[in-house]
Amino acid sequence: MTRRSLLLSTLSAATLSDIAKAQQHAESAKSSNAAFRYLSAADAPEIEALAAQIIPSDGTPGAKEAGCIHFIDRALETFDREKRELYRDGLAAAQKERVELFPQSQTIAGLESSQAIALLKRIEQSEFFALLRTHTIMGFLATPEWGGNQGMVGWAHIGLEHRMAFRPPFGFYDGEAK
Repeated sequence: MTRRSLLLSTLSAATLSDIAKAQQHAESAKSSNAAFRYLSAADAPEIEALAAQIIPSDGTPGAKEAGCIHFIDRALETFDREKRELYRDGLAAAQKERVELFPQSQTIAGLESSQAIALLKRIEQSEFFALLRTHTIMGFLATPEWGGNQGMVGWAHIGLEHRMAFRPPFGFYDGEAK
């Protein structure tokens, strides 16, 4: 059995559904890369500030430069819309922790880096943080068509070259199998 036939035989309806969701996500991201479709103007900078601490800009572009907030916005609008409540509740809990830790602060986005890290350490065991971390990493490394990885900075960070075509590997190749 070749890898190609194995792959084709294992495709399921759930996989096809996921592909459709990803396509919907990509189409949504193409339609407007600047305006937020789900996140409010008040919530977006708060979430972006947290994401910017997960993948910081320390000599290389981070989550902010990659536009991870746009990926998160598109995710909550499309394939992860059932996670909206988790984001709402999680951000509200993070705001509550911010007020408790730094009573003089006004917003998460206004915190200094060390303060934002202290806040993240307080919420790092929450479901919200786990999802935010996942979305941030996905937004940093996903195809730019999906809203994040603007300028392909995530790919550059891991050394991935974006080319239209790649040469097949040397040695055995499924296309040669009979």
